Amino acid sequence: MSFFENSKRYTEVSLIDIATLKRGYDLPVQNRVAGNVPIFAANGQNGTHNQVKKVGPGVVTGRSGTIGKVHYVNGEYWPLNTSLYVTNFHGNHPRWVFYMLQAFKLERFVEGAGVPTLNRNLVHGEKIPLPPLNEQKRIAAILDKADSLRRKRQQAIQLADQFLRSVFLDLFGDPLTWSKNNTSTDWEYLPIRKIAHLKRGYDLPVQNRHGEGVPVYAANGVVGFHNEEKVSGPGVITGRSGTLGTVMFSNESFWPLNTSLYVTDFCGNEPRYIQWFLKFYKLDRFHRGAGVPTLNRNLFLDEMSFVPPIEIQKKFVDIFNIVAAVHSKFNDYSDKNLFESLSQKAFAGEL
Repeated sequence: MSFFENSKRYTEVSLIDIATLKRGYDLPVQNRVAGNVPIFAANGQNGTHNQVKKVGPGVVTGRSGTIGKVHYVNGEYWPLNTSLYVTNFHGNHPRWVFYMLQAFKLERFVEGAGVPTLNRNLVHGEKIPLPPLNEQKRIAAILDKADSLRRKRQQAIQLADQFLRSVFLDLFGDPLTWSKNNTSTDWEYLPIRKIAHLKRGYDLPVQNRHGEGVPVYAANGVVGFHNEEKVSGPGVITGRSGTLGTVMFSNESFWPLNTSLYVTDFCGNEPRYIQWFLKFYKLDRFHRGAGVPTLNRNLFLDEMSFVPPIEIQKKFVDIFNIVAAVHSKFNDYSDKNLFESLSQKAFAGEL
């Protein structure tokens, strides 16, 4: 039985006879000579070399370390030994194979309690519905267009982030360079605990999470949902242990986990300003602990900082809202989940 639904009743063929995977090749760092040939490891391009091992089109994925990411290569390349590459497409369309392996979720076949490893022998026998070559090309063309939209959104987000960073610096300067001794500003100079008070999040074991309404935030983002709110938005969330330095924002109610810190008391400041202030303040500087990185919030809250007048903060928020409004017009057409859903439909024969 195939992982993909097979609504068009295509013949199901073993993966090894559609796209045969082979282990990449050793190339120690000390033996690499900078050149024009990209080196592909498990998680993508990892440097360059001056010798060609394989000629594209090629499809590369992870063998050990990072599992599940799939990369397409047009030209010459060197697949490292931490990767698997398609050594034979058996006459199938390479772009279709690339998207098929993405949708196939190779991370389901991870082995090993230490470094995650993908055993190609486990996946080679898996059955895949095989459409005719013309249908493969049609599916690949649809997914190429969808992927292009997704990438344009990612680029737009990056450009918007760069633009807002520039606006923040123009209005306020860099918070890390503010000093009471070398500025002529008349802004207030206060401990951060009187600007935005970070609180530790709350325990909520996975088995106790129920429902789909309220997002649950860990140190690096949303990790699930719960049917009860813990705090009301707007709120700013960042990491307390594990991942440090990521700064997130929620307009709605949310549940901050105990691996996070959150702010809902903004001491009269604009929440969006506080979000970006914390982004610039590089919270990972307050890392403590030789094992799991931990942010010592008391060290951070005792820091002194200037507080821009609320009128200037509001100028930043006005610009932020304009940029956010532009984004909201096309978010629905390029979301990652939408692309994944489209891929599943494509390989189920529903497009």
